[in-house]
Amino acid sequence: MSKAILLANLGSPDSPSVPDVRRYLNQFLMDRRVIDVAWPLRRWIVGMILLKRPAESAHAYQQIWTPEGSPLIVISQHVQAALQQRLPVPVELAMRYQNPSIESAVQKLVAQGIREALLIPLFPHYAMASYETAVVRTRRVAARLAPGLKLVVQPPYYAAPHYIRALVASAAEFLRQDYDHLLFSYHGIPVRHVHKSDPTGGHCLRVENCCETASPAHATCYRAQCLATTRAFVREAGVPAEKYSVAFQSRLGKAAWLQPYTDQELVRLARAGRRRLLVICPAFVADCLETIEEIGMRGQADFRAAGGREFTRIPCLNEHPFWIAALEHMARAFLEQP
Repeated sequence: MSKAILLANLGSPDSPSVPDVRRYLNQFLMDRRVIDVAWPLRRWIVGMILLKRPAESAHAYQQIWTPEGSPLIVISQHVQAALQQRLPVPVELAMRYQNPSIESAVQKLVAQGIREALLIPLFPHYAMASYETAVVRTRRVAARLAPGLKLVVQPPYYAAPHYIRALVASAAEFLRQDYDHLLFSYHGIPVRHVHKSDPTGGHCLRVENCCETASPAHATCYRAQCLATTRAFVREAGVPAEKYSVAFQSRLGKAAWLQPYTDQELVRLARAGRRRLLVICPAFVADCLETIEEIGMRGQADFRAAGGREFTRIPCLNEHPFWIAALEHMARAFLEQP
């Protein structure tokens, strides 16, 4: 068969050493869809960040590193293998930054004589700094290394029934616990990214209740899609309106990012008497530094220091069978096309 599936995630340093973390951060932060300013200013900003950040991040990575390697890479590889067992066509894996590279994945497709591939970005929501950059980079590499390869891109699946079903199933055992509050923590993005991704130029964060007001902008609006995921999840799982909220994590720099901020929300919830907290991170399909260390370690410490008692981080979809089934559903829809 001349078709194949290509999974793409963000990436990770090759090791938790300072040089490897510096190399990873440099590639990541120099992406103009991550820090979206002119190259000279971006180079200066990143240069300043790289003075201290690699050592700090290396320490964080060392706390989550496994004998097999980076959790994000290892989990993604396991997902690739599980999906491969369910499909009659090759399944390859690529990372937007570092390894396994997009170049190596495309070269594997070429070597197998693949003429058409479905790219599934492992980002349920559309954002410049995740979904968009992975798609743009893969298209560029494919055009250079495999000009005859037809690349079909899976649209964002933030509210797709199979994705929501997997998300709810992965959280089911935790939702059966006696909890006070469920916090949805999505990766944050700068407000300017929301504006830049708005094709109408006047809807996102400019119209009252913009995410609940129908607009073509929602096709590329990260905030609207995150809120849509939340609504679908709580409806499917039966979570009462008074028992959940949404926040955004991992902000960088001094610019305005989507609010409320997760670190501040954790403190607010504890001080408001929410003693038993569940936290889920639907923007991540595989556990990584942002979920394990930022939320599970630092976030938990902040919550408890502010008076919270029980903190439970719900793992990401990882290798959950419902998630593999959701990916299989996407793949088979592509494979069944003539």
